[in-house]
Amino acid sequence: MAGLARISPSFAASVSRGQSLPFLSAFVRTNATEATKTEKKTYGPLKDSDRIFTNLYGRYDFKLKGAKSRGAWYKTKEIILKGHEWILKEITTSGLRGRGGAGFPTGMKWGFMNKPSDGRPKYLVVNADEGEPGTCKDREIMRHDPHKLIEGCLIAGVAMHARAAYIYIRGEFYNEASNLQVAINEAYHAGLIGKNACGSGYDFDVFVHRGAGAYICGEETALIESIEGKQGKPRLKPPFPADVGVFGCPTTVSNVETVAVAPDICRRGGTWFAGFGRERNRGTKLFNISGHVNNPTTVEEEMSIPLKDLIERHAGGVIGGWDNLLAVIPGGSSTPLIPKSVCEDVLMDFDDLIRTQTGLGTAAVIVMNKQADVVRCIARLIDFYKHESCGQCTPCREGVSWMMKVMHRFQTGNAQKDEIDMLYEISKQIEGHTICALGDGAAWPVQGLIRHFRPELERRMEEHARQKAAQVRN
Repeated sequence: MAGLARISPSFAASVSRGQSLPFLSAFVRTNATEATKTEKKTYGPLKDSDRIFTNLYGRYDFKLKGAKSRGAWYKTKEIILKGHEWILKEITTSGLRGRGGAGFPTGMKWGFMNKPSDGRPKYLVVNADEGEPGTCKDREIMRHDPHKLIEGCLIAGVAMHARAAYIYIRGEFYNEASNLQVAINEAYHAGLIGKNACGSGYDFDVFVHRGAGAYICGEETALIESIEGKQGKPRLKPPFPADVGVFGCPTTVSNVETVAVAPDICRRGGTWFAGFGRERNRGTKLFNISGHVNNPTTVEEEMSIPLKDLIERHAGGVIGGWDNLLAVIPGGSSTPLIPKSVCEDVLMDFDDLIRTQTGLGTAAVIVMNKQADVVRCIARLIDFYKHESCGQCTPCREGVSWMMKVMHRFQTGNAQKDEIDMLYEISKQIEGHTICALGDGAAWPVQGLIRHFRPELERRMEEHARQKAAQVRN
C-alpha cells in the first residue's frame, strides 16, 4: 500500500470525478512521435499521465462503471473496425515484448496466427498461472483492473482472428478469479464481448479456467494440456501452439500484462509506448519489489529504469541502507542473483540484465541485505523447484534432486571445495537439456550463487572442517 502515495492528488481527483484522462487527448500521439526521434539517456520516473494501470492499488471501483471512468473500453469499436493488420502494426511499432519472462516480440508472436484458415477455430489463451516466487503483478491486474485484461483479450483476439479467450488462472487466486468473473459478466451484459462485441460485428467469448496450483502449468504447453483436462506436463515442440494448440487448434498463449496493455497501445499509438525505455526494451512495466526493503510494493515504471533508483524511489530503500545490500534477484526466483557491486548501475531491462549474466524475467525484484543467509535462500529455492518438477525429463527430475541435496550440505558447510565445481557441472547438465524451462530456472540460481558467492561457500566449508577437527581432538 505504500505505493499509493506515488499517484498525484490531481490525477486521483480526475479519476474519482470520472473525467477524461490526459491520454485520451489527440496531442499524445504527436508528442510520442517527437519523443522517439532521439534516444533518451535517463529513464524514469513515470508520469501519472502515462500510467496504463490506473487502479493498481485498488483505490477505485474495479467494476465496469469505475473502469470506464478511467478510460477502459474507450473507442474499442473503432479499434476493432480498423482491422487486425492495423492492430498488429501498432503492437509491432510499440516494441512490446512478452511480459511473462521470455520477452519474445509480441507483434511477431501474434502475427504467427495470421495464416490462411483451414477451418479450425483459433484461440487466445491468457497465462494467469502466476506461480513464480516473488512475482505478484498479474494478480493485481485481475483483482483491481480486470476490465483492462478483458478488453485486451478482445483486441488481441481480433489481431489473431481468435473466436475465444481462455484465461487460465492459478487455483489459489480465489479473489482474483471472482473479480475477473464479475467483470466478464458485466462485459457480456453490456454487449462488450460475446455476439457482436462492442457492436463491431465480431463475435468473441471469454472463459475463465481455474488451475490446480501447479507451477509447471505456467509453461504454455503444460497449460494447454491442463485446460484439456490432462496432466500438466509440457509437450514436445514442434508442433508449436500456433499450429496445434488447445483442442488441436491454432493457439497463442500470452501473459496477462502483455494482453492488458494492448488496448492502451492502440488508443495512444505504438509510437507513444515506444517512447519509453531503450531500444529493444520499450514501454512501461510492472515491477514487484520484495524482500529486505522498507516498503514492498508493485509499481508501474518505465523500462530501463536503474535498479537502484527503482528500489530507493518506490520501495523505501534497503533495510539498513543501501550499503547494507548483499544481493538482488532481479527477475523472479528463476533468474541468477547479482551482488551489490552490479546493482549500483544496472538498468532494469532485458539487454542490460543479460549483460550482467542474469535476466529481467517477470521483473520481480527480490532484495537480500547482509542479514540474509544467501546460501540458505538459494537452497530454499531449489527445494521449490524440486517439488514443482513434473518429472518428465530425466535431467530435471534427477538433477534438481541432486542439486537440492548438495545445496543443503553447502548450507551447513558439510562438503569439500571441489564439490562446488561439481555442483556447477550438474547445473550445466540440466540447463538446456529439458523440454521446458523449469530445469533452466532451477539451474540458474545455483549458477548465480557460485559465480558471485564462491568465497562464502568456501568459508563455510573451512569453518565446518575446523569444528569437526576440534570435535575429534576433544
